Amino acid sequence: MKIVIIGGSGHIGTYLAPRLARAGHEVSVVSRGLRSPYSPDPAWETMQFVTLDRKAEEASGSFGAKVRDLQADAVVDLTCFTPESARQLVEALRGTLRLFVHCGTIWTHGYSTVVPTKEETPRKPICEYGRRKLAIEQLLLEESAEGRLPAVVLHPGHIVGKGWNPLNPAGHFHPRVFSQLARGEEVFLPNLGMETVHHVHADDVAQCFESAIRRPRQAAGESFHVVSERALTLRGYAEAMAEWFGQPARLRFLPWSEWKATVSEGEAAYTWDHIAHSPNCSISKAQAGLNYSPRYSSLEAVQEAVQDLIARRVIEV
Repeated sequence: MKIVIIGGSGHIGTYLAPRLARAGHEVSVVSRGLRSPYSPDPAWETMQFVTLDRKAEEASGSFGAKVRDLQADAVVDLTCFTPESARQLVEALRGTLRLFVHCGTIWTHGYSTVVPTKEETPRKPICEYGRRKLAIEQLLLEESAEGRLPAVVLHPGHIVGKGWNPLNPAGHFHPRVFSQLARGEEVFLPNLGMETVHHVHADDVAQCFESAIRRPRQAAGESFHVVSERALTLRGYAEAMAEWFGQPARLRFLPWSEWKATVSEGEAAYTWDHIAHSPNCSISKAQAGLNYSPRYSSLEAVQEAVQDLIARRVIEV
């Protein structure tokens, strides 16, 4: 097929675009052209690159038409964050595609109740990002149900890969937490460290996106979680990483009101966002419907990324 990937040089696109090209598809990558993919791959030489500033093109009302003019069989949208943005693209692409693939988020669920959370669990998003992504999902699944645009929504967890900092055991992104664990230093965790995080390797996300494109009939009109097989508690995550570094885990637990004073305001905001959600999602639907089979556990995905950070001296061990 001819496939257009909007945002094809980002976290997911870095792995997805080469996968699709190697599978024999004709791939066009749409981006602002401001950055290179995170990983080199000979497959990039076979692709078409289209420079479009989505924000500017949407402001002029031309973005959807310019994507439609690429005459794709499938479009993968990795950079849509508002219903208005989705609607402009949907209206331009109706009746032209075999499948439209939207990147959602497990944040549409809000906080966890009964775990693991399944796709059919009633959605109660607790942040603006989750509410906007839920509105996009509802728009796309309605379009698909009405036969106007076959669409699927795939919901990744905390995406991990080489080249960027993974979500750490304290619930934020500063790499110093890994350095502290590697050196056997004391690490502060909020509360009792029993809140959960749910990582997924970017290549496993790409695998699921590719599987959906390969199975448009099974995918259209559905949403699927795309995470590793099991979530981690903050405490379990910290202990496992300390063991991986060959160190004892020296953990100290503080009530939230005390813990947030040990980090920056921005780090505290990230941690609160993650522990308030405490995601723990099921992948049984994606396994059955899309043959999704993640290659990495949460820890394996993080450890590969941390090894890369060590090699680049971002983390001092």
